[in-house]
Amino acid sequence: MSEPLCLSGVRVEHSAIGGARRAQIPATPPARAPAVAQTLVAWGLAGPAVFFLLVLFLLPVTGVFVIALSDWQFGARSLSFVGFANFREVFVDAGFRASLLNSVVYVLIVVPGSVILGLMIAVLIESGRSLRSFYRAIHFLPFMATLAAMAIAWEALLHPTIGFVNQALAVIGLPTANWLRDENTALPVLAIIGIWQNLGYAMVLFLAGLKSIPQDLYDAADVDGADLWLDRLCIVTLPMLGPVSMFVVIVVAVRAFEPFDAVKVLTQGGPGHASEMLLYTLYRESFEYLRTGFGAAVAVVFLAIVVTLTLVQARIMGNRVHYQ
Repeated sequence: MSEPLCLSGVRVEHSAIGGARRAQIPATPPARAPAVAQTLVAWGLAGPAVFFLLVLFLLPVTGVFVIALSDWQFGARSLSFVGFANFREVFVDAGFRASLLNSVVYVLIVVPGSVILGLMIAVLIESGRSLRSFYRAIHFLPFMATLAAMAIAWEALLHPTIGFVNQALAVIGLPTANWLRDENTALPVLAIIGIWQNLGYAMVLFLAGLKSIPQDLYDAADVDGADLWLDRLCIVTLPMLGPVSMFVVIVVAVRAFEPFDAVKVLTQGGPGHASEMLLYTLYRESFEYLRTGFGAAVAVVFLAIVVTLTLVQARIMGNRVHYQ
């Protein structure tokens, strides 16, 4: 017979045959302290980002949506909820429809112009052998500069009588125009300014993409007979720039829906509604006409358009982009 003894939680048995001893240590549950510590560290690192995301994005968006469902006016001390009346008014408002159409036309001009010119300039700079930093800085300057200040310079250039553009056109015998006060030219001029501002950003991103393309691919293309620059561009450069191109198109398209400074300084949305766009409509309705509920509805529609545009572009271009 064996007689068990318990010492400090360890069960010890004495065997009657040979006095052999056998110790049985009870199983202990796995320690949870490391997992809890990792969770605390993770939340400690992600906590500030989550906090600022909540305070600077989610709460303001929720507040705008609540205001869009009310009749609140800027400065009023009370409000009452009106449901989706502001949204119904938005879609039947002639000014909103005009600004939405102008924004779409503006995007259709600015995005291809900025992306194509940015790529061309990036290829030219990368193929050069001198003054690369100088050319990069010159083309990136419009993106870094304050557009409100640059708009004043553009206003001087486009002045109907003393502006450099009209004077240059008159010298070569071409007709002049009041570019910013003509309903046929105001929006195209703003689009040209938008291309001028965004192409430097696109250029910098394309330059980063060009530097990541291995030289071995160009050497292999030369061996296969694709030694012309157009062949190298179509066979090697453009396919390898697929991920960068998708990012550039999405970012430039989102930025193209947000022109405000140039509209405010140069045209004030005129003549009529010829150059008014969504952000300027939002500003005018909310802070000039004090129709804050209507302006909040415009903001919600604007956010929905931008998010939808981003998702659609990512879905369409993502199917054609291949990553290494």
